[in-house]
Amino acid sequence: MNNNELFITLISSLTSQAWIQLGKMKNPVSDTIEKNLEAASMSIDMLTMIQDKTKNNLDEYESKLLEQSLNDLRMNFVFEKNQESNTEDKPETDKKKNPSKKKTSKKKPSKKKK
Repeated sequence: MNNNELFITLISSLTSQAWIQLGKMKNPVSDTIEKNLEAASMSIDMLTMIQDKTKNNLDEYESKLLEQSLNDLRMNFVFEKNQESNTEDKPETDKKKNPSKKKTSKKKPSKKKK
């Protein structure tokens, strides 16, 4: 592999790792959805550092790949972070306000004997 291919593989790997940490993809090892926003933040920070360190040294495709990956990850990170804080802020639902639906059985009308 040449350096361009290795760079794209590195960016793709870190991006996939961040998607897994955001809970948007299954972890291929455990085959489960796992969310770790702290780790996702670290992966996004590493991609940002790579973007900063390689500024003006990438070809157009590499630059766009990195920029688009970061934009998508950041938007999803903010969404997940907001979801997390909304979940923490909401009190448990009151059973009186949200009664569970009761199943009612419908009886067939009985035929009257003459």
